[in-house]
Amino acid sequence: MPNPAFDPVAATEALLGSVPPEAVARSNAYFEGGYWLLLWGALVSLAAAFALLHFHLAARLRDLVERVSPRPWLALLLFAPPFIVAITLLELPWAIYAGFAREHQYGFATQSFGAWLADAAVALAVSVVQLTPLIGVAYLLIRRAGRAWWAWAGGVAVAFLAFGLWIGPLYVEPLFNRYTPLEAGPLRDEILSLARANGIPSDDVLVVDASRQTTRISANVSGLFGAARIALNDNLLREGTPEEIRAVLGHEMGHYAMGHASSLLLQMGLLLGIGFLFADRAFAWALHRFGARWRVRGLADPAGLPILYAAFVVFFFAATPIYKTIFRVGEARADLFGLNAAREPDGFASVTLKLGSYRKLAPSRLEEALLFDHPSGKSRIEMAMRWKAEQLRAAAAAPAPAGKRRVAPRAASRRRAESNGGLVACRARAPRARASRGGLLPLRRREP
Repeated sequence: MPNPAFDPVAATEALLGSVPPEAVARSNAYFEGGYWLLLWGALVSLAAAFALLHFHLAARLRDLVERVSPRPWLALLLFAPPFIVAITLLELPWAIYAGFAREHQYGFATQSFGAWLADAAVALAVSVVQLTPLIGVAYLLIRRAGRAWWAWAGGVAVAFLAFGLWIGPLYVEPLFNRYTPLEAGPLRDEILSLARANGIPSDDVLVVDASRQTTRISANVSGLFGAARIALNDNLLREGTPEEIRAVLGHEMGHYAMGHASSLLLQMGLLLGIGFLFADRAFAWALHRFGARWRVRGLADPAGLPILYAAFVVFFFAATPIYKTIFRVGEARADLFGLNAAREPDGFASVTLKLGSYRKLAPSRLEEALLFDHPSGKSRIEMAMRWKAEQLRAAAAAPAPAGKRRVAPRAASRRRAESNGGLVACRARAPRARASRGGLLPLRRREP
């Protein structure tokens, strides 16, 4: 039994109770509003796909590219970029509200509209470069693999997902932000020491100028082929204590050390495969009902691409609890790794309260299970406090060094709890968030 001098449940409740009620209400309103964003975002995407079909825009684009080139593969490569741009422009008013206006409404974003739009344009260009070959390969498989095309396409999609997980942080994110080395000093030395102790092959720490877009705190450890890049954003560097920074970096190192990118790739790859199967069946139904009206000839006709797009929108909206659970389980494991690596339970708890400025801290169990892609603040703080209680118990039970008077366990535990446990009440600020970037593939830096 943990020493009764430190009660992890009481400590968790005390920390949660230190957040002002108005800050809790504001954070809850922002986070719960995100549930509706999922629904309305899906409906907007379906409306965009319907517009391309109903007004024969997709069919006209197909006819145009076929006149330019009779070769199917070249016609498809000419079809995909305008399609991606058209979908993005049709969804742009919603993206402006959800990614810019609402973020400023809650006091999250730091960008001007012009800067946000410029980032959205870059993200759109990245989406075109990433998705055009994926669409081309998918239609090649439709023509060559017949009814089994969806299984092969799922495998190809995994390869593109691997690009996003491993290559994106190293080569795409620098398109939006500047990375500079963290200046030499005790903090840099401590981070690199933590990395070496956990098998992270890196000899530098980078700082990201995320404050030009947001006031969120975040960090990332990513790498490929035996190299790793450790990065934290300037908001975390400016607002976090050394204990909080070590706690966050310990969590991020956990993702790298435990190979979460690979496991995520396998799990999301399976989900993508099921998504392609669903899209195949949904397309067959839609073609039978509306194909003639929309001037779509068949599955191999690129004019039917909006149908496949709509099918994926429906599938991933329905699969929200599944993929959020995949993410949440990985985040919980990284939390525990970070506690064991950094040994900063108080720093982890206090930074969790700061993250609670835009994440609901204490949801119901069902709400957390269905809609959270990270453990809730309450779950994370309670984990940290239980970890701390066990460390205090172990320290109290350890034999005293030879030649030194042994302090009574209860008194020693009480003194450690008093010295380590009383976190200063952390008052949550007005919620802050980063404006989303437009395009079909919004790029999101990992947050702890």
